Amino acid sequence: MSFANAMPTLKDNDHVLGSLSATLLMMTYGSYPCPKTGLAHDAVQNLRSTLGDQFCFIFRHFPTVERYPQSQKTAETAEAAGSQGKFWEMHNKLFDNRDALDDASLVQYADELGLEINQFLQELANHVHLERIHTDVDSALQYGVSNTPTFFISVRHEGTENLEDLVKQIMGVAIKNESKTTDNPVNLTPPSENTKTP
Repeated sequence: MSFANAMPTLKDNDHVLGSLSATLLMMTYGSYPCPKTGLAHDAVQNLRSTLGDQFCFIFRHFPTVERYPQSQKTAETAEAAGSQGKFWEMHNKLFDNRDALDDASLVQYADELGLEINQFLQELANHVHLERIHTDVDSALQYGVSNTPTFFISVRHEGTENLEDLVKQIMGVAIKNESKTTDNPVNLTPPSENTKTP
């Protein structure tokens, strides 16, 4: 497990679930077909359930086409859904169905989410969101990311009241999933001036 001294600077177009003023911010660089990113997704769901409003999650794409040929296509699929206001719905659906990410299944998921299919297909065919994904990849490389999933974690807590309980909750979820996900680095950092304010 490795540690870094800064969380990547947040961008206006980042996919953020929760409040940036939450106690715990977690940024994950991931890939939808990656089994370990899928396990990390399950851990994130557990953290959301456990910490509630104290938790904020940021997801960035890091497709590794050489290992997972559909990683680029699935990232574009999530972004195409996002252009119709359904990024997180598609994000969850891709992870929940990570053993079925062929092209036909991706169109099926878009239909199940009620997306306008012609727009969805056109955006995929024209690679409308490729530059957006490349921006995520560039930031990943800038911060030394080389594999998925990679986490950057920022903890904000004022005073000492309930601090011990909070740390136990965070570590409890982390330890529960450690044997499944810690082949890749977890970066634990305090909030800093490079973190975007809400």
